[in-house]
Amino acid sequence: MARIDAFLKLGLAQGCSDIHLAVGVPPMLRMNGDLMPIKFRDLSDTELEAYILEILTVKQKDILMGGHDLDFSYVAGEGGRFRVNVFRKATGYGAVFRYIPGNVPTLDQLKVPAILKKFCDYHQGMVLVTGSTGTGKSTTLAAMIDHLNATRPLNIISLEDPIEFVHPSKQSQVIQREVGTHVLSFADGVRSAMREDPDVILVGELRDAETISMAMTAAETGHLVLGTLHTTGAVKTIDRIIDALPGELREQTKGFLAMSLKAVVTQVLVKTPDGRGRKAICEILVNNRAIAKLISTDQTHQIPSQLQTGRDLGMQMMDHALLDAINAKEIDPDDAIRFANEKKNFQRFVTDTDLVPMLDIGDESKL
Repeated sequence: MARIDAFLKLGLAQGCSDIHLAVGVPPMLRMNGDLMPIKFRDLSDTELEAYILEILTVKQKDILMGGHDLDFSYVAGEGGRFRVNVFRKATGYGAVFRYIPGNVPTLDQLKVPAILKKFCDYHQGMVLVTGSTGTGKSTTLAAMIDHLNATRPLNIISLEDPIEFVHPSKQSQVIQREVGTHVLSFADGVRSAMREDPDVILVGELRDAETISMAMTAAETGHLVLGTLHTTGAVKTIDRIIDALPGELREQTKGFLAMSLKAVVTQVLVKTPDGRGRKAICEILVNNRAIAKLISTDQTHQIPSQLQTGRDLGMQMMDHALLDAINAKEIDPDDAIRFANEKKNFQRFVTDTDLVPMLDIGDESKL
């Protein structure tokens, strides 16, 4: 058993989501969103380097020694599966291990809005799950793939960096390909997938113009494309896609989004009232004729008003979703206010007196 497995085993026993290892500090655990050190000595550069090199393949060592970061999956001696990022910094190596549960959670278990199941019923077009790092995008997409896998006979091709949840084929055939191992890039993976008779293509990250362009082509040609972006709202997601492509393709991109973008789900993870867990809260855009027109006419700034009036279609703004969850006593209002856009609307729910003066003076940047 690799020596690093002892830290991973401890992290799993504590129920953490991530284990952080860095030179000059003790190992740290991410517990319900908060980073906490474990009782251990500060790690030295030579010690941590030895821990990390012990679990790498020859190819991975060559990549790391060449000055590049590493992303890969690792199965610890105790059987836990982790997504790993290894990097260099001023004082030496660093690594983050994200725990991947052995069983793929269902959409019901995640308690996300029921409309996400309807998004899985689309036969073509693009559905995006967005949010900042660590907000559960990969978990939500894995649950959507699992729902498709369990309910429809499809050919599902999943492009990931690295592979996280492992999907055994049920009603569907699920083909998982890892960037850097099975394909050179997400764009190459989408290009290949389109020649492999897919029904559904999952793109782990729409990280560059070429990948976005290939994913758009796949969505326009009769495939359901699921993907992620590191954006924090429906409007920002649409603007990001338009801005990512060359200016001469702007009108074409707006036309694609108006016709083929089916939905955008933006999520955050908010602590539960007891502080022992976190719940996904979602902003949801469902594309309709009105929103398509706003996209086509460069009026995306008016989309929030459509989210407000489209609740009967399953749409919701982040602030409304947060308020609903607070009223249902599903989340901690002191944590929820960090994710709110109009923080003043949450003032009456705040119990942490340290937050109230910040709201009174209008200094929302501190939240």
